[in-house]
Amino acid sequence: MLRIKELKNGKIDKMIEAMAQEEQMKGLKHLFGGESPPLLVITGPTATGKTDVGVMVAGKLGGEIVSADSMLVYRTMDIGTAKPAPEERRGIPHHLIDVVDPDEDYSAALFQQQARDVIQDVLARSKLPLLVGGTGLYVRAVIDRYDFGSAGGDSLLREKLQKEAAEAGVKRIHERLREVDPVTADRLHPGDTRRVIRALEVFYRTGRPISSFQHKDEDIKPIYSVKMFGLHMARESLYRRIEKRVDRMIDAGLVDEVRGLLERGCSRELTSMRGLGYKEIASYLAGEVAFEQAIEILKRNTRRFAKRQMTWFKRDPRIQWIDVEQSGDLAGVAQRISGAVEGVLLTL
Repeated sequence: MLRIKELKNGKIDKMIEAMAQEEQMKGLKHLFGGESPPLLVITGPTATGKTDVGVMVAGKLGGEIVSADSMLVYRTMDIGTAKPAPEERRGIPHHLIDVVDPDEDYSAALFQQQARDVIQDVLARSKLPLLVGGTGLYVRAVIDRYDFGSAGGDSLLREKLQKEAAEAGVKRIHERLREVDPVTADRLHPGDTRRVIRALEVFYRTGRPISSFQHKDEDIKPIYSVKMFGLHMARESLYRRIEKRVDRMIDAGLVDEVRGLLERGCSRELTSMRGLGYKEIASYLAGEVAFEQAIEILKRNTRRFAKRQMTWFKRDPRIQWIDVEQSGDLAGVAQRISGAVEGVLLTL
């Protein structure tokens, strides 16, 4: 009899929990302003504290984090990507981290599919998904109707463009992209040869810039009811944070991490190895620049990357910007983001 009573009580507890989760999801949909599934986005330039804020907000709201960082997908690349360690995640589930090996291909199209699948799973468990990261294309690919499939590919054209890049230089290829797709050219670094060539390939195949493969039909029901928050701070403060972050990466063993990747056969031409921190240290290890020069180049390149990120994000009017310094600290930022959600849930 005692066992039966325990089972009944357990079943009742689960029913109560399920009802509470259902009510919470109703409240989230109400807050996020629509019948589409709710999605909270935390984005902004590098080194603004997105990861820490995301963890704190997810902890307050019982959410789960979906990473929107194109470098965190790579296994064994931890220091240069500022990948959050298990203890930094504070028990919050993190998705789309350590997805592929450094020598495997990965794309925004694949991320779009995987991220939407993960978000659907999180929502099915009545949890709030948080899309957190600074890769602008990844964020937009998830929340907007980007159509990567219709662009297709052309291996012969790709080889021709690769040959031109080798002969005329990557800057020339980037200039060609700017002539036909300035939006994408602003987003991509001239040294990101693979993505520059891909953007040109799409344009020459379709007559449309790759940036146009986002559907803009306002009559189409949105995929998610999105609340977007962007973290920012004064340029001088951000640059100081970037420089300190690079110094911490060096102290944590970035040189050994890059050396280990090269020794395991990772080519410097891989997309993963052309990421910030990896290409600069690889250049030092190849004897092309001095150690101190490599560090300064890395700091400079990261500052420029942050500037390009802000250029990309400022085009999106949906983002509610939060000044990290005016909020006091990252905990203050997290409270501002989560406070509104908690306030609605408490009134249900």
